[in-house]
Amino acid sequence: MNLSPHFTRREFACHCGCGFDDVHPRLIDGLETLRAALGGRPVIVNSGCRCKAHNAAQPNSSANSQHVLGKAADIVVRGVSPEIVASVAKNIAVFAEGGIGIYDTFTHVDVRMGRGRWDWRSRK
Repeated sequence: MNLSPHFTRREFACHCGCGFDDVHPRLIDGLETLRAALGGRPVIVNSGCRCKAHNAAQPNSSANSQHVLGKAADIVVRGVSPEIVASVAKNIAVFAEGGIGIYDTFTHVDVRMGRGRWDWRSRK
């Protein structure tokens, strides 16, 4: 089932197979805006919705994760570094007001109420 022109519900489904795929509409709107701001480059969702059990099994995951609420996505845009994706996301209202995290191989974005920023890249 399509959630928008470029995203399907299946992309956001919990990876454990439990069926949790209740993604927040503001997240989809923000990801569509991000895609457009990056020149139409596809945004790949590595992780979207997570049930509590699957979330707890993830390294460095918070019990208060926005993934459990369907408000977060860990994303990759091929050919664009996570730092650049985060920089562009900061200019999109739902992410500017929400959470943005930078990791070595992906960027986390969420539509929480209240700004959150972090950088968990390894330093080489």
